[in-house]
Amino acid sequence: MERNELYPIFLKVHQLSVLIVGGGNVGLEKLTFLLKSSPNANVEVVAPKFLPELVELVSKHPSVILTEAKFKKKMLKKRHLVIACTDDLKVNKRIYDLSRKRYLICNIADTPDLCDYYLGGIVTKGNVKIAISTNGKSPTTAKRLREFFEEVIPEDINKMVENLNEYRKTLKGNFEEKVQKMNEITQALKK
Repeated sequence: MERNELYPIFLKVHQLSVLIVGGGNVGLEKLTFLLKSSPNANVEVVAPKFLPELVELVSKHPSVILTEAKFKKKMLKKRHLVIACTDDLKVNKRIYDLSRKRYLICNIADTPDLCDYYLGGIVTKGNVKIAISTNGKSPTTAKRLREFFEEVIPEDINKMVENLNEYRKTLKGNFEEKVQKMNEITQALKK
């Protein structure tokens, strides 16, 4: 059986520099999901033209800027993360190749072979965030799982997280003792 070998991480994209190349439907989709999860993401979107919906979305997020221009190699300077979603496969491939030379992690939309990472389904309830990956095989399955978890995870789970964090701060002893006490108090979650 094939195994998902992706390593999930949670990026502080408000502290990183993200470049999205493409101002059409896919660019709008990528930016929408990024901002849904991280409303203060530091993003520049580059394209010769932008969908009106994308312009409207950006107007609500001061940390996002639009640059009306064709992609140029120098736009990769001082970036951490790149998403290419133009409708020109040659441009997307060029962005990927240039990103690899600079050790930038890059996602070429709808082209799994040209992706260093995938943008999976995300469920957020306060401080709790769950990322869902199907290894790039089925975005629809990830979407259905996201909808399921959004429904079954209670809205007040954030209160539990905050209470446990306050309790954790009061614990004394070494690391193993603290882990044991936290395990005892969270046993009920297994049921």
